Amino acid sequence: MSEPATRDRFWLSDHTFTVPLDHADPDGPTIEVYGREVRRDREERPWLLYLNGGPGFSSPRPLGGEGWLRRALADYRVLLLDQRGTGRSTPVTRNTLARLGSPARQAEYLTRFRADSIVRDAELVRKALSVDQWSVLGQSFGGYCAVTYLSFAPEGLKEVLITGGVPGLGVTADDVYRRLFATVVDRNAAHYERFPEDVDRARRVVDHLRANDIRLPSGRALTTTTFQSLGSQLGSETGSTRLHYLLESPFDGPDLSDAFLVEVERELGWTATYPLYSVLHEASYADGPGATAWSGSRIRAEFTGFGVDDPGPPLFTGEVIDPAVFDTDPALVPFREAAHLLARKDDWPPLYDAAQLRANRVPVAAAVYRDDMYVDRELSLETARTIAGARPWLTAEWGHDGLRASNGAVLDRLIGLVVKPAGGPGPAG
Repeated sequence: MSEPATRDRFWLSDHTFTVPLDHADPDGPTIEVYGREVRRDREERPWLLYLNGGPGFSSPRPLGGEGWLRRALADYRVLLLDQRGTGRSTPVTRNTLARLGSPARQAEYLTRFRADSIVRDAELVRKALSVDQWSVLGQSFGGYCAVTYLSFAPEGLKEVLITGGVPGLGVTADDVYRRLFATVVDRNAAHYERFPEDVDRARRVVDHLRANDIRLPSGRALTTTTFQSLGSQLGSETGSTRLHYLLESPFDGPDLSDAFLVEVERELGWTATYPLYSVLHEASYADGPGATAWSGSRIRAEFTGFGVDDPGPPLFTGEVIDPAVFDTDPALVPFREAAHLLARKDDWPPLYDAAQLRANRVPVAAAVYRDDMYVDRELSLETARTIAGARPWLTAEWGHDGLRASNGAVLDRLIGLVVKPAGGPGPAG
């Protein structure tokens, strides 16, 4: 027997798979999908496929201190899948997109990178590894993918664990954003109640940005909308504190300080690494026909406080893509025309099958976070009630990043729930 993994040591193996770009055309162009196998030792254990949040984020690169991964490795061998277009899978970048030619061809290509294609990739990967059935753990957007998996390929699943990622069924992007913006307003209020000094600091920054053309070190314009997008971190365990620290000393005399601009860029600079997130975020809500039409930006206008002339403290936005980002962010400008075409697309295929979910026979356990800023709690619970035998766990102890922040406790709870006989909706408190 080989030496077992310590806190920072485990067995890693690389796997690369060739899959169709379009699963409806298996003999057409192909791309590669990469997965990193992680094992604590050489003992045989069942497979667990990990589907990361996103869309458009690569799977985590483990260093050994991740509590959730240590808990998973006690029972499973884990495959960390770089979902198509990310990480070591065939990438989607400004360069690869440019080689496709026209914006129309680029947009058509990008439609192949949603959850439905990711699930079909996973099925080909499972068969290539000679796995009869495997367990799936979906975090955030990965949970959306897991519900798509339950809808269209349940025969490949032994069990499903979802954390902060049970999507709404039969809802539009407008429905989702309308609910989430109400939560974002509450998160702003909680932040300013905790750090009342941030009201004046944020207002001063907003006023300065309105009066001046400010550039981040990369050359990206720092607009009021860009500044407000820093609120996307308010949904994480430490996000409010990080935002407060960012606002501690934003000025150097009458000017924004270099240190502040560098920190803002650090918070926002991931767009160059993960452009698919911005391009496909709204498309991840398109469950069937209907254009998203920059839903987040439209719905934001329904709520007082997000406009720079609105009374009261300036409100930070949450997980929303403003179309202006494709004009102001150099990393996203090359995606602009394709992104606008995707926003106008009105013939999206469905991502979920409610009838199949009602007939589900796969054990499912899901952590639903009561105050989740990124996934609406009530929509999640309604879907969990639709999935036959699902066992939702509604918790206020952890936020959206509970899988990471809980040092393995959230995953341990889900494993405990899913191994029990499924009889009704299960615990919800």
